[in-house]
Amino acid sequence: MAGHVCPPFIGYLLLSPFRKLLENPRKILGPFIQTGMTVLEPGPAMGFFTLPLARMVGPQGKVVAVEVQQKMLDVLGKRSRKAGLDDRIDPRLIKNGGMGLSDLEGKIDFAAALHMVHEVSDPAAFFKDVFSALKPGGRLLIVEPKGHVTKAAFEKTQDAAKTAGFTPAEPPAKIRGRCALLSKPD
Repeated sequence: MAGHVCPPFIGYLLLSPFRKLLENPRKILGPFIQTGMTVLEPGPAMGFFTLPLARMVGPQGKVVAVEVQQKMLDVLGKRSRKAGLDDRIDPRLIKNGGMGLSDLEGKIDFAAALHMVHEVSDPAAFFKDVFSALKPGGRLLIVEPKGHVTKAAFEKTQDAAKTAGFTPAEPPAKIRGRCALLSKPD
């Protein structure tokens, strides 16, 4: 799944509390999340969005966090234990191609690909994995940073998602960066 990935030292910078001023996880993800949902978060890094997602899904929900770097998962694990949320987070290390989600086929309510699709070496395989994991009617939110991802590159990302079977859903509310909300047909 990894082309060029964010190094762990950047992961610490991404946890800055000042980031919430620009990207408040509750404002970005709150409109899509309900208590009890199972949410997929590929590329969670050290959990800037993961911990808020775990709070939003509540004790009956689950956040499946798939990552290519063990160091990122280690820090995410420490943070989730400290916050008392580790029972709501299923951390998974991606090893040999694909995301290893065959056990979750058709079980994910919502997927949040936040600032990471541009790091994926095989977008077609990535979107195929996410599509397979989503329930019919499940949605995928893609957010990419304008500084790293051109408009043309983002259009290619959306085309890859559509090729995997996704259809455009209602446009998301104002979110910084390039974003798209897609749906798996019922």
